[in-house]
Amino acid sequence: MIRFDLTGQVAVVTGGSSGIGLATAELFLQAGASVAICGRDAARLERAERGLRDGFPAAQLLVARCDVLDAIDVSAFASAVQARFGRTDMLVNNAGQGRISTFADTSDEAWRDELELKYFSIIRPTRAFLPMLRAAASGNASIVCVNSLLALQPELHMVATSSARAGVLSLIKSLASELAPERIRVNSILIGIVESGQWRRRHEADEQAQAAGQSWDDWARELARKKNIPLGRFGRPEEAAQALFYLATALSSYTTGSHIDVSGGVARHV
Repeated sequence: MIRFDLTGQVAVVTGGSSGIGLATAELFLQAGASVAICGRDAARLERAERGLRDGFPAAQLLVARCDVLDAIDVSAFASAVQARFGRTDMLVNNAGQGRISTFADTSDEAWRDELELKYFSIIRPTRAFLPMLRAAASGNASIVCVNSLLALQPELHMVATSSARAGVLSLIKSLASELAPERIRVNSILIGIVESGQWRRRHEADEQAQAAGQSWDDWARELARKKNIPLGRFGRPEEAAQALFYLATALSSYTTGSHIDVSGGVARHV
């Protein structure tokens, strides 16, 4: 990757304790930025912090436990970033997972939970960090959200998640238009299947795969084939992170209200 100097800038990554969020934090640290990450799981956060400090001994790093659906937690996290770094230049909203359900078996409570997670995991951090983004001295204030290809290409067995993801895409477009006069860019990535703890747990729960001794790699390749992913594999967290890095930094200084497809070619729309 081309070296890009972010010295003096501050990047905030929600859901930064594993997967795409952690890989994104690593890219920001490699570029010299100060980084704040948060997550709900204290043990996972501890492991992430240990790994980041081992990999980047001189890093300016803030790690905090925060539930992005809790307004008090998010406010406290923003205050901690303000106290530690005094600014925020880039906010990466990365939280949430898919819910497998059809319309017939999705309860009212499940619908509410899914809509709240997808919307407020963006709304609350964005609201909390906007004052610092507005004051960003770098001239590169940006918000980037991790969204899913389901926003444009819904799947029947993920009806609630697909619906919520489509709404989030609209929200991002609206935010981009509203914040453009303030020189704050808002973009997203649309991911397909990316390797994650959730997918590894599905492999472990697959009784047929376990009985046959099917490895994770073989299981993932077979699923990629069944889902007709042209590149024939799952994405890697660092591949999604590279797209987020591009959209968050001045590398994409003339891009807002847009998205990057990171789905391995599975998108069918033009």
